Amino acid sequence: MNSVDLHRQQVRSDHRTRDIVNQAISALPEVGLRRAAEFLFAMGVPQQVAMRTLVYPGQRRPTAS
Repeated sequence: MNSVDLHRQQVRSDHRTRDIVNQAISALPEVGLRRAAEFLFAMGVPQQVAMRTLVYPGQRRPTAS
């Protein structure tokens, strides 16, 4: 599998979750990790996704829509 194939697999199709995660990431510097995580959990974002996006920014999916 090459990098183009990996990119295709990682493009998000769930735009609602994408938008919620983007809100949490944007607010992270102001509200901190704990409040951003609480927001994601309250909005129904799966824990695995929340942890990956907040704690491991290098593992985030591409931001292309």
